[in-house]
Formats: sequence, C-alpha cells, structure tokens
Amino acid sequence: MTDPDGVARVYRQEYGRCVATLVRVLRDIDLAEEAVQDAFATALERWPATGLPPNPGAWITTTARNRAIDRLRREAARDDKQAQAALLHQPDEPQEVGPVRDDQLRLIFTCCHPALAPAAQVALTLRLLGGLETPEIARAFLVPEATMAQRIVRAKRKIKDAGIPYRIPTEAELPRRLPPVLAVLYLVFNEGYAASSGPGLVRADLCAAAVRLTRELAGLMPDEPEVAGLLGLLLLTESRRPARTGPDGALVLLPDQDRSRWDRALVAEGQAIVRACLRRGRPGPYQLQAAIAAVHSDAPRAADTDWAQVLALYDQLLAVTPTAVVALNRAVAVAELHGPAAGLAEMDRLDLPGYHLFHAARADLLVRLGRTGEARAAYGRALELATNPAERDFLTGRLDRLGPGTGPAAPAR
Repeated sequence: MTDPDGVARVYRQEYGRCVATLVRVLRDIDLAEEAVQDAFATALERWPATGLPPNPGAWITTTARNRAIDRLRREAARDDKQAQAALLHQPDEPQEVGPVRDDQLRLIFTCCHPALAPAAQVALTLRLLGGLETPEIARAFLVPEATMAQRIVRAKRKIKDAGIPYRIPTEAELPRRLPPVLAVLYLVFNEGYAASSGPGLVRADLCAAAVRLTRELAGLMPDEPEVAGLLGLLLLTESRRPARTGPDGALVLLPDQDRSRWDRALVAEGQAIVRACLRRGRPGPYQLQAAIAAVHSDAPRAADTDWAQVLALYDQLLAVTPTAVVALNRAVAVAELHGPAAGLAEMDRLDLPGYHLFHAARADLLVRLGRTGEARAAYGRALELATNPAERDFLTGRLDRLGPGTGPAAPAR
C-alpha cells in the first residue's frame, strides 16, 4: 500500500528528472510536462492499492512516454503535421526509459538560452527541473504569482517558436551561457535548503539535485572559477544541514548549531575548493560567498567566528553584487563586529518589505537593543511573510518569548 504522501515524495524526488528525460525524447516541453503530470495522476490512482513500483521514476517516465505517444498518434490521425513529425522519431513499441544522467543538465542550458530573459530562464528551470509550482517560484523571486505565470508561459513559447535546441552548448558558447545556469543551480539549492512549502524545513532532494548538477557542470567546465566557487559554496552549506534542525524538526540557527554534526567530509572538500579558487586570483560572487562559508566552517564554536574577515569578504561581495540581500547579510556581520545598533542602522537603509528574513534579522537586533515593542512588530511581520512551517514555528517561539505587548509597536516594515 502507498499513501498519497508517498506519491508526493516521489513527485518531489523524480519530477525534474522525468520531465528532462521526456523533453529529450519528445522535444516538446509542454507535452513532456503534461505527460509527466498525467503519469503522476495515474500513480495516485494505482499506487495506493499496488504499492510503489521497484523504480518509481522509471515507471513514471515510461507511463508518461506511452501517454504522450498515444496522444501524438491521435493527433497525427487528425492530419496534425507537427504530431506526424514527432512520431517519426518514436519507436512503435517504446521500451522502459529511465532518467539519463545528462538530461537535466541539457534542459538547464535549454531553459537558460540567451534568447530568453534572465528572470524567465531561472523561473522556467525551477519549474521544469525542480518541479516547483508557480506560487513557490513567485515567492523565490518576490514577485506576484500572475507575473511569474506569464514569464513561464512566455519562456516556453519562446523556446518552441525559436526552435531553441535541447543540448549542452559547445565549448565556445559555454562562458556566456554560464551565469544564468549558476543562478538556477543556486536557487534550486536554496529552495531545498529552506523550502518555501511542504511539511519540513528542508527538501533534501532539491539540495542533492543542485549539488549533483553543479558537480556535473564543474566536470564540464573545470577551468571556470565561478563554477568551482558555486560547488564549494553548496558543499559547505550542505555540510551544515544535519545540524539545522533539532530532533523534533525545529529550526536551529547557525550560532546555536551542534557543529559536531556538520559533515566534515563536505567541509574538507568545500574548503579545498575555496583554497584552489583563492590561488586563481579571479574572485567572483560565488567564490566570495564560498569563502564566507569557509570562514564559518573554520570556527569550532560560533564565538570563534572571524567576523572581521567575514565583513571584509562581504565588502568585496557587495562591490561586485550590489543587491539588498547581500547588504542585509553584510549588516548582520556589522552587528556582530560593531554591535547591534551599527547593524540596525545598516539594515534600516534597505528596502526589502516582502522578505521575511529581513524582518526577522531586524527583530533580532531590536531585541538585543531592548526595543521589545519594535522587535515584536518586526517578528510579527516576518511571521506574516514566512511560508515554511519550521520557520513559522521558530518565529512564533521568538514572539512568545517576548511576551504580550506592553507598549506601542513600530509599524511593520
């Protein structure tokens, strides 16, 4: 017997690989997505009675392919020239198809083709590779859901109308095609590391997929320091995942983590990559973030963190990536090095009204400054914006710890 949660788990783990394989076979993104969704609908009907098949991903892919070919044959019978052409590439008796290792990498480069707008590139890849729904992607981009839906539809149409090929670019094309691919992999990992939906804080399947695909890319482009930098960053961040939650699944912040639970093999690998990047002397955003993660991983206790070095690295990062989120993280380092008032002054220059971590970080500093009413308002705003249950529970706990309101609160920012 398989309950619906089991099917949902397979969906999270296999959706991206199944779609990537079907796109390779069918050369049609919409058809591939529809076929995979139909296959999962069939699984919801059958698996509760029959149980999970030995290889759920292969079952989904084979079922989806069969459904798609049946549809193409019906459309070809109605003199649909495109369906007839697609059928020319299909065997009469399709064999079971499992995910091919490079399919997802090919699909990332297809979605990140320069003919597409950068925001659409990342959004479409998150949809196809990560299996994220439009509301989740909209939250990741801090834009309205309707805006994100339009981006995804237009991107798919552009790929189809422009005949964008489904392949890994040539060596000469790779450097200019790289930045959006790195952004995709980073966002996929971040969605896994702090999931915007679902029952838990983490989606380990997305973290693993992002690390695996980044390893593939590093093998493809061994002389690109930013690819190595991203891999080092992901490994060092992933090394902390076992300590990010307590036995009950509750969120544990970096300063409070049991560092003996960090994966030391990943720490060592990530630090080695950072050292190699430093020797190249070509720092970029991902290398700098990896270096910051390496400083944290060097400290046996939170109190031993070299915040001066962290702040210096954030200064460099802000110079090359002048975004509000980078400035927010830099402000946290300022607070650790120069005190909460200095950090709060930096934060209050930022415009991040829809970002829950901005309000949570402000609240932490306000608590340290004894400004309880303002802290309560900031935690309340963070709680309104947070979607992950573990983060919401954490913020609720922080609010409860402050006790009931006793004075005027600052307006939510």
